[in-house]
This record gives sequence, structure tokens and C-alpha cells, in this order.
Amino acid sequence: MTSDPISDLLATVKNGYMAHKKEVSIPYSKLKEVLAKVLYQNGYLAKVTISETGVRKKIKAGLKYKDKKAVLEQIIRVSKPGRRVYVKWNNIPRVLGGLGCVILSTPFGLITGDQAKIKKIGGEIICKIW
Repeated sequence: MTSDPISDLLATVKNGYMAHKKEVSIPYSKLKEVLAKVLYQNGYLAKVTISETGVRKKIKAGLKYKDKKAVLEQIIRVSKPGRRVYVKWNNIPRVLGGLGCVILSTPFGLITGDQAKIKKIGGEIICKIW
């Protein structure tokens, strides 16, 4: 059993890219499903499907490459179980001058930093991606 399932998801995706895999399999939870869909919507994953094998569900995340180079270079977990990081909407950080994105957990669910700035809501910074 893991103490931080979000970190496990991010590490699995990052390691899959480093190993040049086409797809990674992640144990299912609603939060992981939403996070994977946010990554898909921002172009960091090729596809996200839910598969049931017996009793357990799994998230199948297809990895995306462009000219044999990984689309995703780095994922950094910002807010951890031992240290939560919260920001107001006007203090949401930019990643690589706007080339990357920040994913926030807000009262409206998981959204990117750009969407949070438009809606003028803050929240907990989950991760930075570029």
C-alpha cells in the first residue's frame, strides 16, 4: 500500500516515458482518473481508458511521442502529504515561461493553472509539468 497515490501515478507516467513504452497501467481511483484526463486534455497523454480485469479496475494511459521524442519531459510533485502547498489565483506560478502547466486541486475539481486564473480561483498545487 502506498502513502501517496498521486506521486505513484506521476512516477509511473514519467518512468514509462523514460523507458519509451507505448502504454502504462495504473491502479484505479477517481482522483487518478481525473488527473489522467487532465493530462490527456493538455496533450501529455495519447489516450486514457479504464479497463476492468476481474474485480480490479486499471487506468491504461497511452504515452505520446513526437519524432521519437517524449512529449513530456518532466513532472514534479509540488504538494506532498507532509507539506501541502496552496496558492491564491493571482499567485499561480508559470512553468517555463508558459510552456509547461501547473495542475491545481480546486473546489471545482482538478484544473490547470490557466483555467484557474480565468475563473479567479486558487487551490492546492498538485504538480508542475513540462
